[in-house]
Amino acid sequence: MTIKRLILVVLTIFAIAKVSLSLVESWGQPQIQSRLELYQTNLLLHASEWQPNADPATPSESNPDLTSARNTLIGTNPLKTAQNQYQEARESAQEAQSKIVAKLQKLSTNEVAVAEDAAKPQLQVAPVADTPGSSQQRQQWEMSLSQVGQLIDELDLRLGILQSQQGKTDAALQTWSKFTEQQTQESLIQTAQVLTGLWSEPPRLLPDAESQIQKNLDSWFRYRALTKLYQLQQRQDALASLQTEEQKIAEQAILKLGVIGGIPGFGGLLGLILLLFLLSQRLFRGERSLLATNADVAWETPWDWEIIWQVLIFGFFFIGQLALPILFSVLGVNPVGFTVRMKAFYVLVSYLLMATGGLLVMYLSIKPFLPVPEDWFRFKFRSNWILWGLGGYLVALPLVILVSLINQRLWNGQGGSNPILPLALEGRDNVALLIFFLTACVAAPIFEEIIFRGFLLPSLTRYVPVWGAILASSLLFAIAHLSLSEVLPLATLGMVLGIVYSRSRNLLASMLLHGLWNAGTLLSLFVLGSGSN
Repeated sequence: MTIKRLILVVLTIFAIAKVSLSLVESWGQPQIQSRLELYQTNLLLHASEWQPNADPATPSESNPDLTSARNTLIGTNPLKTAQNQYQEARESAQEAQSKIVAKLQKLSTNEVAVAEDAAKPQLQVAPVADTPGSSQQRQQWEMSLSQVGQLIDELDLRLGILQSQQGKTDAALQTWSKFTEQQTQESLIQTAQVLTGLWSEPPRLLPDAESQIQKNLDSWFRYRALTKLYQLQQRQDALASLQTEEQKIAEQAILKLGVIGGIPGFGGLLGLILLLFLLSQRLFRGERSLLATNADVAWETPWDWEIIWQVLIFGFFFIGQLALPILFSVLGVNPVGFTVRMKAFYVLVSYLLMATGGLLVMYLSIKPFLPVPEDWFRFKFRSNWILWGLGGYLVALPLVILVSLINQRLWNGQGGSNPILPLALEGRDNVALLIFFLTACVAAPIFEEIIFRGFLLPSLTRYVPVWGAILASSLLFAIAHLSLSEVLPLATLGMVLGIVYSRSRNLLASMLLHGLWNAGTLLSLFVLGSGSN
């Protein structure tokens, strides 16, 4: 075995271990989809408060579209729908809490066993567990347990308000009474006391009621609590101002719900029609159909499996999972304390460095085989790549949405998500959002399509049929994102990307599809994030 192969074997073992560990760690992490559903629920609650006649200067006849949209979007009982959604989120959080408690108990059992073995002088063996590592792991799990507990408390505050708005005052008071029986943040306990006082009979107004509501409640829940407070305080001016502000937000919420629901819904319908057309065309026209174009035509691959192995391990996993973390550690760069804008810039720089290194490794690996055949790494601007990209995006919508719905049930809200998504969701900085857009919609499609579709997929056709290369490259593409819950949806997207590229033989087509997909995801995040407060 040569030195290069030995290094590749060692790095492959490291890559497999690193990827496996990342996937296992993502197992217990919540999916961002659960948070997105709550954000969308908050928009739904805002939209339910819109009254066409609230502003005398704006008669209902002037907003027939919004009135119709409101009735369509919010359904017959938005409060009940929202309560069910929050209750499911609470049950999911409780399940995560139970898992963390079980892990801590198991860790304690192992520590006791190690301590007992160490106390036996006749046993001259090394301890089976590392005490410092065990201590650090315990701290991480305890921190996670604290965060989940705080989340459950925050959900309880909101569940109580939802109950009160449905006339279930006794149930709401009982929900808030739990805060006196458990250890949690003092501010959350005080907010629960404020809410209890507002909905008690007779009411009890605490002196810091308004500040506690402003601090610990947001979106629709803040407005409901402030409305109750101002009514009891008989502050008519403050109440009128609050209602005017809420009507504006409610109208915006209807538009936002229309955007995040209408685009995927309409696009998914078009995609379903297009998919049925393509399948029927393939059935009736056979080899003359669009799906049959280049379906069985493999690339002429001048290199062997070792070059493929080398590019994946050195160019993707080694640089992204080992070299860059070590570089940032040596430079003392720690993004934990960064602002959202700094984190966005850090993500972009990291990705550009990884992409540059990966493409450089790929170039050096295939340099001895240059020039490659003309159908490799093709960028044909004068072709139908836009139609292939747009069509692929439409077809991907219903397929990935369907798989995601099944996947959500399968993982029950767990399995982790891409770390860039929560940052984009919480971001309120326009510069940060622009940087996220450049990373996800420009840098990622260019690099990932060159590696996975431009290099990996054609290279694999030396050993497997085109359809097998599409499946294998799609699975690796999904696993490379290091989130267990995203493997199935991303593999589905990867297969559509692979079909589009193998049929069009143009990287611009798959890059366009990839960019449109990420842009649609970010647009939904931006819209939901902007409506969270």
